[in-house]
Amino acid sequence: MKDEFAFIQSITPAYSFRDELINGIGDDAALYRIGAECDEIACTDTMVEGIHFKKDTMTPFQIGRKALAVNVSDVAAMGGIPLFYLVSLSVPNSGWSTRQLKEIYRGLKALGDEFQMDMIGGDTVSTRSDLHISVTVIGKIEKGRRLLRSNARPGDVVFLTGPVGGSAAGLSSLLSGDTNSYISYHQEPNPRVKQGRILAKSDCRISLNDVSDGIASESHEISEASGVSIVLEQDLIPAPEGFDAYSSFQRLEWMLNGGEDYELIGTVAEADWKNVENLFLKQKESIYRIGYVEDKKPGVWMSYKDQKFKLDKKGYNHFSSKE
Repeated sequence: MKDEFAFIQSITPAYSFRDELINGIGDDAALYRIGAECDEIACTDTMVEGIHFKKDTMTPFQIGRKALAVNVSDVAAMGGIPLFYLVSLSVPNSGWSTRQLKEIYRGLKALGDEFQMDMIGGDTVSTRSDLHISVTVIGKIEKGRRLLRSNARPGDVVFLTGPVGGSAAGLSSLLSGDTNSYISYHQEPNPRVKQGRILAKSDCRISLNDVSDGIASESHEISEASGVSIVLEQDLIPAPEGFDAYSSFQRLEWMLNGGEDYELIGTVAEADWKNVENLFLKQKESIYRIGYVEDKKPGVWMSYKDQKFKLDKKGYNHFSSKE
């Protein structure tokens, strides 16, 4: 098996049985109807020792916090409110003490408390090697306010809620033994729930995605879901403070393909852009215009000095090295 995304597409059901299902596989989270006023959001992610984290680059507390954060970020990308979470932990027979495992749960609780979320269940089992932590988050979104990847239209503005590339720079520093301010971007990401709620309550047609795999990959997902072409303007993409210390190639690679920034990237109609910008200004939150949507076949391009360069989908692919 060589491609995670192709594999997911191949196992996606061709139809659904339940009328309550609004949106299944193919977005940041699933949506289903639970009442007249709100739809429910459900998402799950797994973190594996040696792939998503290492004990020498993250503390157990940070591992737990991040495991919940990546799921809460998916809820944010739907414009929703996170409510509950469940945790399944697969623990190897050696290498992890009870104290360390409790620290993982303390990290989970710390982030959960930030959003007034309750842990409502889960499972704990043993495994032969490497710790696995799977988190499921349940949230809600007001009916009619859901923000989907498929909402982009030609002429839209492409926006981003904050700088990207910091997490990849932080991971690089951790692996090389350096210390800098970017490390916290990688170890302690902050889900943009507030920003997602601003967008959901704007009553504008908005497509949205969270930056887990890099803005090139996330833009491809919006492009493919909406059947449009996306152009990112290189000079408009915000970078973390101090990024000029790195080479231009390294900066751009981290910004486009580094991932794990967990900012929100999306599109909104040109006519609504100023309104959205003002809503963020009133809430003292940042939002950046970084590109535009074209009425062309799906694809993502980078615009720089009157030239366009095609961007590949380089998000992290779990099956890329497997047969």
